[in-house]
Amino acid sequence: MILFRLIVESFSFSVNSLRTNKLRTVLSLLGITIGIFAIISVFTVIDSLEKYMRNSLNSLGTNMVFVQKWPWTPPEGETEYPWWKYLNRPFPKQEDVEEIRRRSALTDRAAFIVGFNATVQFGNSTAENAEILASTYDLVDLWSLEVERGRYFTESEMLSGTPIAIIGSELADELFEGTDPIGKSIKVKGSRFIVVGEYKQKGTDMFGTSMDKRLHISTGIAASLVDFRNREMGQAISVKAKLGADNDLFIAELEGVMRNIHSLRPMEENDFAINEVSVISNRFDAFFMVFNIAGTVIGGFSILVGGFGIANIMFVSVKERTRLIGIQKSLGAKRYFILLEFIFEAVILSLIGGGVGLILVFVGTLIASGMSDMNLVLSLKNIVLGLFVSGIIGLIAGFIPAYVASKLDPVVAMNAG
Repeated sequence: MILFRLIVESFSFSVNSLRTNKLRTVLSLLGITIGIFAIISVFTVIDSLEKYMRNSLNSLGTNMVFVQKWPWTPPEGETEYPWWKYLNRPFPKQEDVEEIRRRSALTDRAAFIVGFNATVQFGNSTAENAEILASTYDLVDLWSLEVERGRYFTESEMLSGTPIAIIGSELADELFEGTDPIGKSIKVKGSRFIVVGEYKQKGTDMFGTSMDKRLHISTGIAASLVDFRNREMGQAISVKAKLGADNDLFIAELEGVMRNIHSLRPMEENDFAINEVSVISNRFDAFFMVFNIAGTVIGGFSILVGGFGIANIMFVSVKERTRLIGIQKSLGAKRYFILLEFIFEAVILSLIGGGVGLILVFVGTLIASGMSDMNLVLSLKNIVLGLFVSGIIGLIAGFIPAYVASKLDPVVAMNAG
């Protein structure tokens, strides 16, 4: 009980001191606030970016690959991207999808996709430069597309090129202003389409699988709008392995099928890229490790400056209250009471500064999330980390001044000028 009373009284003394010296308190807070804001901001951005990327990867699944002209990353073991080697490669064809299905025993689903931009009109409403995505039937299962209103295409509609479309939620809001788009007639490049469905809002991901801002049509009708058979337009084939299939065997089989389709000789290099979602996931680990180290170093310097600021202010505080310390000691105050008083003052200063820094980070996440598609979140882990670091910095920065104060001779202290 005595120890508890001493702690409470030390805490009370330190709070009163902070209230009395408001300007000094604010100046002390500033350094640690900037430090915590810097380090927690970096960690929050990194954590949110990692979560965003991981969610994008998980939505596709690790057994998903894209057959494309251009690889996503430089060749393994190289840092330079040799774009000139890929420039004259052929782009994927819709006919390749049928060959993959016929020849690959480990493929579950495959869809051809191509995108282009065009103006979409409904009455007097116009969406300039809207993204049009054309695909074959299996895309609904490959990308886990969810139709909120209406329906998806039938396979026969896709094959025959029926002039129907499914619209993304954001594009629907822009054109139809909140009214039901199902059954409405829209115009794309002079051709009329009937809207038969509206996709559920999903949000943008790093792979562009979100349909929120897109109009989805079949490749059968798209061929009459754009010449994707003879012109490169970002064509790709999305392929998914069967459940339980070994990923290495699946990739090797798919590579063999594509080489056979392109009639490549044994010694010839691939003239296509198989971009694996799982490879991107593995590369993220090293990427975020570097960013976390960089964030720790950047924030560490800021925290160090804040710690020196608190230590400096505490030394000034000891000097100003030397006579008071002498009086306290002459009245029976123990050394550890004086020690605790100044340590508490430093820790409280640091925690308040850290708390203000965290509030600024939280406000920043709200502003940034409102201005971008990525959701920034100040996690509980980072809140605890910020307060823990603040407390430790306060303890370290305040210990030496507190120790100096506790060692003062009461007679000398009382006579200090």
